[in-house]
Amino acid sequence: MQQTTQYWFPAKHYGWGWGLPLTWQGWLTLAIFLGFVIGGLWYFPPKRAPVTCAFYLAAVSILLVTMCWLKGEPPRWRWGNSGYELG
Repeated sequence: MQQTTQYWFPAKHYGWGWGLPLTWQGWLTLAIFLGFVIGGLWYFPPKRAPVTCAFYLAAVSILLVTMCWLKGEPPRWRWGNSGYELG
């Protein structure tokens, strides 16, 4: 029996990357990411700690991209439904 993989994040139709989540796990991941962003902006206000805030947001964003990479559709450059893809 062949096992199919259900991706949490679909590939975008144009460009490189992922779109909005397809599954509840993807939506939960996105909600947690947004919670960490809002919490980080409260804990590290950009006006008082701009460098710390920037590093924190970069770290949280890297975690989201890592989750998309692990649980999302394989990324590659796409040109919509034209049938032409790079990669």
